[in-house]
Amino acid sequence: MNKTSSSTNLSAISRDWSAEARKAKFQKRRRRILFGIANHSVLVAMSAVFLMPLFLIVVISLMDFQQASRRALWPHPFIWHNYLEVFQAVPFLHWTLNTLFVSVLTMIGTVVSSVPPAYVLSRLNWKGRQTSFIIILATMMLPGQVTMIPVYVIFSRLHWIPSFLPLIVPAFFSSAFSIFLLRQFFTTIPDEISDAARIDGCNEWQVMMRIVVPLAKPAISAVGLFAFLGAWNDFFGPLLYLVENKNLWTLGIGLTQFQGIHHVDKNMLMTASALFMLPVIIIFFFSQKVFIEGVTLTGVKG
Repeated sequence: MNKTSSSTNLSAISRDWSAEARKAKFQKRRRRILFGIANHSVLVAMSAVFLMPLFLIVVISLMDFQQASRRALWPHPFIWHNYLEVFQAVPFLHWTLNTLFVSVLTMIGTVVSSVPPAYVLSRLNWKGRQTSFIIILATMMLPGQVTMIPVYVIFSRLHWIPSFLPLIVPAFFSSAFSIFLLRQFFTTIPDEISDAARIDGCNEWQVMMRIVVPLAKPAISAVGLFAFLGAWNDFFGPLLYLVENKNLWTLGIGLTQFQGIHHVDKNMLMTASALFMLPVIIIFFFSQKVFIEGVTLTGVKG
């Protein structure tokens, strides 16, 4: 009887423990699900807040003048020819080509001029390397307003105003941010790889071009992307150097002129804004993986 009673008690205790374990597991799973729902709800709400301006731009761009004036919530019907009228009203295509020309050359200049100094500051040992790097970083502390007047005087005496040269040539002298980003990426590449290349007879230029640059493609792509977007969205530079010649206007100046002409036509103004943002959005969606890798990953995957 005692043995039977003991086994019965053990079975009851075991069932109670199993029930408690299942209950605890269920509660843990429920908390995890509720926590995930709460997180996703917050992310969706924040995404909606950030996407609302873009949504309004696209929606208003597809309205006619009456719908945009009375602040309708949805276009009915969709006015797709607004996008054609923008090109007919102003030389929008010409402004786009000018902006693309400046942006591409700025991107090329930034990448070409940033890789060698970043390599020298990260892969070579020489006296004063750290001091030079600190001085380069210190230039980031100077606001553009401080150097604006002397730089303008220099370009004026070179007779570069109005022309694209003041916007393009400085990119071929690199920037502190680009050097910093590439330098941090280059330092993560193992020295053993470079040493092996030197043993095989490669000089420093060959090591940089054949070893370091291929491994640093994500970082180089990120630097190029930053430079392209900065030049594409630039307004102050073209306003300062190109405003005297209408044939050289970029989209930044052109949209300001367009706003002055169509400040009442909200639908046309939003259409022009949507066209201005379209290339940037396309570039981001196709290059977001490279951009994230260039900023977050190290030199060698493993």
